[in-house]
Formats: sequence, structure tokens, C-alpha cells
Amino acid sequence: MTDILTITMNPALDVLTSIDKVSDTHKMRCGAVLKHPGGGGVNVARVLHRLGSNCVALYLAGGVTGERHHKLMTTEKVRCHVMPIAEETRESFSAHELSSGHDFRFVLPGPHVSAAEYEACLDYVAQHLPKQFLVISGGLAPGVPDNFYARLAALAKQNGVRVVLDTSGPALAEALKVGVYLFKPSLRELRDLTGQDLPDQDAQVAAAQQLIQSGQAEIVAVSLGADGALVVSANEHWQAHSIKVDVQTTIGAGDSFVAGMVWSLRRGDTLLKAFQYGMASGAAALLSSGTSLSQAADVHMLLPEVVIN
Repeated sequence: MTDILTITMNPALDVLTSIDKVSDTHKMRCGAVLKHPGGGGVNVARVLHRLGSNCVALYLAGGVTGERHHKLMTTEKVRCHVMPIAEETRESFSAHELSSGHDFRFVLPGPHVSAAEYEACLDYVAQHLPKQFLVISGGLAPGVPDNFYARLAALAKQNGVRVVLDTSGPALAEALKVGVYLFKPSLRELRDLTGQDLPDQDAQVAAAQQLIQSGQAEIVAVSLGADGALVVSANEHWQAHSIKVDVQTTIGAGDSFVAGMVWSLRRGDTLLKAFQYGMASGAAALLSSGTSLSQAADVHMLLPEVVIN
């Protein structure tokens, strides 16, 4: 039995290139191409594997793109279980603009998933529940109902497995009705969820505590972009500044943050220590191009740089 199971219902083959400047109408000649296996839970599993966790990534895959995605996962030696689907796994395309340092990300909707295909995922989870954490990360593919993550969360809770949730939209709202252990929204997602402007840290903490008091989450970790992150529990909260690094990309930092926190919590660390590892792992993901994500050596190197208030 694995310690951690990650679930990705709409994985993607991440394709990254670079260009001097993005513009309309004209053909844009791009640089060399990088390809990585992507999708929220897939990325979390890749980082957990590098950190040494006993982790399995469960994800859907179909067609030639799905085969390429799985081959890249195998190359990284990440333990995984592929649920086959009839339609083609999507690609996600990102262009790094050299003149500005900005990343332009084009996210396709993905394949339509049948009821038999998504129910097979639920059956697999029921038969292979992890010992400690079920990480549900990323959006739902077309055809998967909004309550699917809620069903997974309920199954895990019934068996004493802690649920980590990183998604958005109706699927998020449905899952939070069941309640999860750790929820990681961006500030924008927290605003959308609460309908509040959340202009300062006091308001952000109060919004997170409302979710906790209502039983929707035990811990809320809010990514604040360039301003760092905030973690809130029933009795305490901390804010961390962003670590200053030479940023090569912003892609995958959130997934790496989740992986760092889950890896630390699985070891039995305090929430504060887990938050520090989350910050270090998120910053480490910024050091490499594409969806390379964080490397274990960089995470440990950056840990002393984390400043917590």
C-alpha cells in the first residue's frame, strides 16, 4: 500500500517553447521545444518521487499523446497507474517571452471522458486507498461530473485518509461541502469562492478561517504570487515571503508547493515546517524551464531562505 496517491483527471503533455516577443497576425518563430508530463496530480507525484516519498500517480491517458505522456513518466521512474480512455490526452502549450520574462499558457479542454472511464477511476481508488494522503489536483476533463471530487473526498474520509485538494470552480465547491484536510487556493480562487475582495492579510486570514470553522477544510494554504503564501489552521496562521531566485519559469510552482507540504506532513513534521518545505519547493520549481518542477537538492538548499511571519 502506498503512502500517497495523487489523482489527475485531465493530464496534459506540456509543451514549452520560447520566443522573443508574442504578437498577433505574424508568424512567430519559436525556439527549441521542451516536453514534460503534466497535470496537477502528475506534477505533485513527480516532485514527491524526487523527495523520496512512497507515492503513486493515478491518471487517465489515451491516444498517441497519452502514450508519450506515460513514457515520460516512466523515464522519470515515477510509480503510476494509467486508466485508459478512448479519446486523446490533451496538450498544453506555453510560450516564454524572452523580452519580458512572461509565460503565455494555452490550456486545451481535454478529451471527453465517459461514465465507465471515470467510474473505473473511482473503483481503483476504492480498492487502492493510500495509507495517509489522497491528493486531488487539477481540473476535471469534459464529461466528468462536478461532484466527482466530492465522491473521492467522501470515500477517503470514510477510511481515515487525509484529502489534499487543489482545484477550482464547481468541482471545488462540491468537494468542500464534504470537507478536506488541506485546501490550496490561489488568492484569486479564494476571492471567487468567498465572493470577497480580501484586500489585506487580515481579510485573507478571516476568509480562510471561515472555511475551517464551517468544516470545509482543516488547513487552508493560500498562494499569493509574488507576495508569497499564507497558511491558516484553526488555531494559528503564518505568512511567508517569496524567496528571491533567478526565475526561469512560473509554471508548476503551485504543484511543487503542494508536494513539499505533503512530503513534510507525511514525515510527521509540524504545519510550520511543512509550510517551510512548501515554500522552498515552490521556489525551487522556478529555477528550471518548462514543467521541470523542483529538484530535491534545490528544495533543501532553499529551505534556510524561507522567512516566516
